[in-house]
Amino acid sequence: MKRNYFKKVLDPKNKEVTLICEVSGNHNNSFSHLKKLINQVIKQKVDLVKFQVYKPETITLNAKSKDFIISNININKWSKHKNLYNLYKKGYTPWHWIKRLSKILDKKKINWFASAFDKSSVDFMEKLNCKAYKIASPEITDTNLIEYIASKNKPIILSTGMADKYDLDLAVKCIKKYHSKFGILKCTSKYPASYDDLNLLTIKKIKKKYKCAVGFSDHTLDDLAGNLSVIYGSTIIEKHFKLDGDQNSIDSHFSVPISKYGEIRKKLNNVLKCIGDEDNGFKITKDQKNSRRSIYVCKDIKKNTKLTTHNIKSIRPGYGLHPKFLNKVLGKSVKKDIKYGSRLTLKDIKF
Repeated sequence: MKRNYFKKVLDPKNKEVTLICEVSGNHNNSFSHLKKLINQVIKQKVDLVKFQVYKPETITLNAKSKDFIISNININKWSKHKNLYNLYKKGYTPWHWIKRLSKILDKKKINWFASAFDKSSVDFMEKLNCKAYKIASPEITDTNLIEYIASKNKPIILSTGMADKYDLDLAVKCIKKYHSKFGILKCTSKYPASYDDLNLLTIKKIKKKYKCAVGFSDHTLDDLAGNLSVIYGSTIIEKHFKLDGDQNSIDSHFSVPISKYGEIRKKLNNVLKCIGDEDNGFKITKDQKNSRRSIYVCKDIKKNTKLTTHNIKSIRPGYGLHPKFLNKVLGKSVKKDIKYGSRLTLKDIKF
């Protein structure tokens, strides 16, 4: 883990983009599968890896009543799992896997952190020296959990997906009781999310109101929205990644093959380059200046001859007198002989 890594990531003045590789449940219930994914993560030299740390019994109840049936909460892709408990049983990552893989990431100096979903998962991650925490949007109302995480004095990233303004205000208030090391990701809690659901302009509003680092938790199927979010101030992009060819893991239907990570990262950097700096938008290089127009002598001129449109003109390049002086110098006499193709200067002219 790089020293002070999250300090930079959560600095509101930081302009570099961090691309989070969300592992989520893309392990297909196989440690071997997940280890292959982590090996590809290392190969891609990702900025930051995120685990989800929960157990089915810590996140919901194994109940079959109407409230817990998946079809009733419009997650049709996951409806085959019948109820929430079975869904999370399929998707959860065994904690001893996370312990083993976090050590591998530490050894390879790949930054990682975790979404924690209850106090026991926080306590477990503290034993692994987790450097930062994510509050997933469904947990945005769990103020007791947020305060418990904040009490660890670690950086926190919040997702807004299921939060209204009141929820987000309250969550930030809970964190600020302990510290101000937080960032907020605009999120649409649909899997996958469509363009119509995104409202990326909200990113600017979040940044202005909370004066923190902002970003975008991207559940779309491509990288367009993530790239656009950078224009509005995002410096943290989170996206779900999976092992290439994985069609069976719980989140594979909206996740991106890990081999695409570098390409997505490069595009984000290119967006930053295109945005540039507003203060430099009107600055031009010396070469550009010299490629513009200026006043040149277009006919040999003898000493004491008056300047006319027949012996001087505004042309490229820009080494001569600025064209704004043209009307001022016309009709004036020159102090010396000036040859064709020479730059005209004010020192040459009698005023």
